[in-house]
Amino acid sequence: MSSDSVVTHVVAALAVVIATSSALGAAARRLGQPPVVGQLFAGIALGPSLLGLVPGRVYETLFPAEIQPILTSFAQVALVLFLFAVGYELDLGLLRGQRAVAAVSLGGFVIPMAMGAGLVMLLPEAFVAVNGGRPVDATFTLYMAVALSITAVPVLASIIKDQGLGGTVPGTVAMASAGVIDALSWPVLAVVLVGGAHGSLRDWGVKAALLAVYVLVMLFAVRPLLAWWKGRAGARVSYQVPVAVSVALASAWATNALGLHVIFGALLAGVVMPRRPDGTPDGSLLRPLQGAGGLLLPVFFAVSGMAVALDGLHGSDLLLLVVICAAAVVSKVASGTLAARGVRIPWRDSLLIGVLLNTRGLTELIVLNVGLATGVIGPRLYALLVVMALLTTAAAGPLIRLLRRPPKGRPASTGTPPETLPGQGPDAGPVPAAGAEAAPAP
Repeated sequence: MSSDSVVTHVVAALAVVIATSSALGAAARRLGQPPVVGQLFAGIALGPSLLGLVPGRVYETLFPAEIQPILTSFAQVALVLFLFAVGYELDLGLLRGQRAVAAVSLGGFVIPMAMGAGLVMLLPEAFVAVNGGRPVDATFTLYMAVALSITAVPVLASIIKDQGLGGTVPGTVAMASAGVIDALSWPVLAVVLVGGAHGSLRDWGVKAALLAVYVLVMLFAVRPLLAWWKGRAGARVSYQVPVAVSVALASAWATNALGLHVIFGALLAGVVMPRRPDGTPDGSLLRPLQGAGGLLLPVFFAVSGMAVALDGLHGSDLLLLVVICAAAVVSKVASGTLAARGVRIPWRDSLLIGVLLNTRGLTELIVLNVGLATGVIGPRLYALLVVMALLTTAAAGPLIRLLRRPPKGRPASTGTPPETLPGQGPDAGPVPAAGAEAAPAP
């Protein structure tokens, strides 16, 4: 295929992907679902599982093998921009003086991880069979633990807004806790992948040391340099976005060269980017990055969906899917509910927090793509976990509406005002809804 032909196919493929994702995302929203559900289904529909069944080799004509690496590159750039924004918004100061957020974050992280690891240890033969014979070792076990612990912050922000939960205790605590849970999950995932899917202990030690050095350089060299550059006399806001994108891409390249994934470098670049004097992200920098990342994210959904080969699943895989979904839902809902109830949040609001934390969506897809790309999981298990992410995300809206339905004779409750959060320090204001202000709603 000539270079002109490749360009023609890429442009056509991007037009189809963005238009289809936008249309199905809008349809999902009209059905009361987060747009990510429709966008991911668009990727599956455009892949070999559905479009590949259409006669006339439509799938191969629209998405020939020669353009797949280019689409994957677009998807990776979208992830870099998106996760840079996530890292820039990340604020672990949410834990200070907020006993409710700390309790829910810890419970919503540890219990699902334990459930994921326990599931692998209870059913090792089933996972070996569905994962193409890959060994059920410590790397795989820890990876599955992380996969069940994820909560999708951007999708959760969209659900909270759509369901009118902004400013309520369930929405506020769930949003803040989800940010902390994801902040804890990324380092664990880095530990899982730093030595590779089947790397030796020596390889793991070398890469871990190099990664530690890189993190120190970013924190104590790059961050002060960026702070000086932003604060110097005559600094222009229009130059900040190109510099931020350059830093994000360079950091993503560095972590990828260390044997990790571009997502870790992008997150780290966002974390070290200086904020305003009051500690809040700079909106003039954040909004353009979120806009650019949001525009390209449909390509990521398409690439993710195209990797889902539903025709490759076996009948026995469906039983494992049911088990995985049950473990994912029970661990998240139960841990969030019990942790919230433990700090004296009412039962109804506590259960609502647990349901909100069960939203996985985009962040789960990122984790699954990393696992597939690094060889930790194979195509069949990847397909099962993508379906699990879809089902748990799609279930959030109906369950929230059910829980918010008032008892007969009583008005609907939107939750306790945030000022009455249990365990809130006397000088700590309401828990901020981390990432809710400018988080994209893919």
